[in-house]
Amino acid sequence: MSFIQTIPPELAEDEVKAMYQRQEAHFGFLPNYARVFCHRPEVMKCWAALIATIRRPMEPRRYELVTLAAARALGNSYCSLAHAKVLSGLLGMEATQAMVTGEAGPLSEAERGMMAFAAKVACRAQEVGAEDIEALRAHGFADDEIFDIVAVVAGRAFFTRILDGLGAEPDAAFRELPPDLIGPLSVGRPIALDEAQA
Repeated sequence: MSFIQTIPPELAEDEVKAMYQRQEAHFGFLPNYARVFCHRPEVMKCWAALIATIRRPMEPRRYELVTLAAARALGNSYCSLAHAKVLSGLLGMEATQAMVTGEAGPLSEAERGMMAFAAKVACRAQEVGAEDIEALRAHGFADDEIFDIVAVVAGRAFFTRILDGLGAEPDAAFRELPPDLIGPLSVGRPIALDEAQA
């Protein structure tokens, strides 16, 4: 599940127990990523507040597209799978599969440009130039929206580095996604085995 020892749910107390309960109530199970925050639940609380603030002005579709582009560029399977799953609820599974496998699918030219920009910021932010910003403006993005895109990518970089740096495996529940989606999104750590397979 991870490279560090984590507190089992049955032994969790106080803030850790509360964090575990919130996560389990939301997902129906305790995600592996939540377990790695057991030693610093206050960091999870701050992260949740930060990402909620960053995403508030964005429509869900834009937020998920930027997050997916950043997660894939950063080589993080966990967030790639999680946010593609959310996107499949917004776009439909077939459209999400088309997008992930390189077809345009339901994306506009502006969205494709936005995702390419997000991937560049994720891995080569020092190479971003004024021309990149002008290209987004040409697609109709205002400066506050461009800030939001960069902030989403920066937040995702923080989160993915914690997960990958501690060896958090994507939850076994992601194995329920179609294989055609799992393959292109497994850009880093493999999905965890479920308890029966472990």
